[in-house]
Amino acid sequence: MTQALNDTPGGGNRRSRILHVPNGGGAGRSTAIAAASTVVFFGVIAVLVVRSPGWDEVKGRFFDRAIFGETFPDLLAAFGTTLKLFLVAEVVVLVAGLVLAIVRSLPGPVFFPVRLLGAIYSDIFRSIPPLLLVLMLGFGVPALQIGGVPRSPFFWGVTALALVYTSFVSEVYRAGIDSVHPSQDAAARSLGLSRMQSLRHVVLPQAVRRIIPPLLNDFIGLQKDTSLVAALGVVEVLRQAQIETSASFNYTPYIGAAILFLAVTIPMTRLTDWLVARDRRRRQSSGAVG
Repeated sequence: MTQALNDTPGGGNRRSRILHVPNGGGAGRSTAIAAASTVVFFGVIAVLVVRSPGWDEVKGRFFDRAIFGETFPDLLAAFGTTLKLFLVAEVVVLVAGLVLAIVRSLPGPVFFPVRLLGAIYSDIFRSIPPLLLVLMLGFGVPALQIGGVPRSPFFWGVTALALVYTSFVSEVYRAGIDSVHPSQDAAARSLGLSRMQSLRHVVLPQAVRRIIPPLLNDFIGLQKDTSLVAALGVVEVLRQAQIETSASFNYTPYIGAAILFLAVTIPMTRLTDWLVARDRRRRQSSGAVG
């Protein structure tokens, strides 16, 4: 609300002063409307589902409390294998993706063969479906019976996921490196830093800050794709859910597995959204100051 106050001290010239009073009621009303519309929307969906003719059968097959209580501890134990798959693959992908991005960013004709190999790697492994690569490596390489080559399904499952996601993450790193203005590197080189020193101390710190949100998005996908390793017989959470379902002829264990995935994925998603919003605010404030 805007109010104009006039004061005429001593009969002098008339002056106007504008006061801006924040309107807090509008924000609260908008929040209340949004909350009410959300409750109504999901309430209508819930009523439609519960009153559907086949709800009782679906409820018995997917939401059996007794079976959920019996199988959830085993699912939770198997989820430890899922997290192990994810964490090992994530570390490999972070390092290998950065190395591949640096290799593809090397300037000069002398590094053309290396850049070409990096481009070929990215093109191949971004094109192969992850499940196909898991099956090819997990079943194909051990079948060669080469001495000293690991035969563990866990090892080849992690390797397949790392190969695929390294190709994606390297492109994210490379986009971050390319987003840093060349003047930053030129200024560092003028101070006597070498190419690698400039990359390490000037370019990469700025690039990494900008690519954290897309990196987290890739790792959310990696965390979900660990379920593909179940095709090799690794008893992670999805495989354990399949075992429990086969024993009880009930699909409730799949709901338990989904809950465990959601417990990890949703916080990562919200963290990504928060980082994106923070980066947007920082950029806007920098533009306003400039």
